[in-house]
Amino acid sequence: MKQMVREAQGSITGALEELCSVQFVEDRWSHAEGGGGLSRILQDGATLEKAGVNVASVWGTLPPEAEQVMLHKEGLGTGPHQFAAVGLSIVIHPRNPHAPIVHANYRYFELDDGRWWFGGGADLTPIYVYSEDAELFHRVHRDCCDRHDKTYYPRFKAWCDGYFDIKHRGERRGVGGIFFDDLRTDDPESAFAFVSDCAASFLPAYIPILARRRDQEYGERELRWQGIRRSRYVEFNLMYDRGTRFGLRTGGRVESILMSMPPTARWEYGHQPQADGPEARTLDLLREPRDWVTKD
Repeated sequence: MKQMVREAQGSITGALEELCSVQFVEDRWSHAEGGGGLSRILQDGATLEKAGVNVASVWGTLPPEAEQVMLHKEGLGTGPHQFAAVGLSIVIHPRNPHAPIVHANYRYFELDDGRWWFGGGADLTPIYVYSEDAELFHRVHRDCCDRHDKTYYPRFKAWCDGYFDIKHRGERRGVGGIFFDDLRTDDPESAFAFVSDCAASFLPAYIPILARRRDQEYGERELRWQGIRRSRYVEFNLMYDRGTRFGLRTGGRVESILMSMPPTARWEYGHQPQADGPEARTLDLLREPRDWVTKD
């Protein structure tokens, strides 16, 4: 898993550097109890206003409050537990409001009692929803799931729709993708192969979208809406995201955990988009999940 996430980090940052003519900076860090990670970060680029592609491999004692975040059906039993975790985390905030935010995370956990599981997924958060972008993103991930188990995509797509639900707003964070946790099989290698394939699917699912949206024209209206939609991203991450809560409760590195936040956001009191405008149409599409791809 450590080798896979390092190789994925290299291929993803390399592709983004080539497309956007930029260079990520590296920030190597250590975990207090054991292990550490390597963050590759970009800020204030012409195409990517902020981007992070991070890997981590850490171990230590799992605090009781972190155990509460891990909602495993059988429970964690008497603690404290020793844990090891390896992960890849990707968040990209493009500058152009027509280019969607994207997030992906793939991780492996192991406890000292021999239990192990994989988790992760990828989801797309458009400022303005373009159906062709949502369809591409979902098709790539559906095809990836189908290569391993035909039940995965419908299960993990529905899980993603349910997970990225901003309940207090009555809307989803974006158009979804796939999401799963507690993934264990009789064959650990088959589970690892699936997670590896998911990580490899990030570039074909997102790079074509970024390439066709990065130079689209925009003005102050689009930037204002981008700020408002980014604020929803912040609200979800701070209030509901399990990864953010787990990282902060296990003494994780704050800069790496909160690298998912956009560089700017807006909160306008009582904001309502123009009834017949593209902002209102986007909001309508985010209120209920949609089936973006069907069987070919």
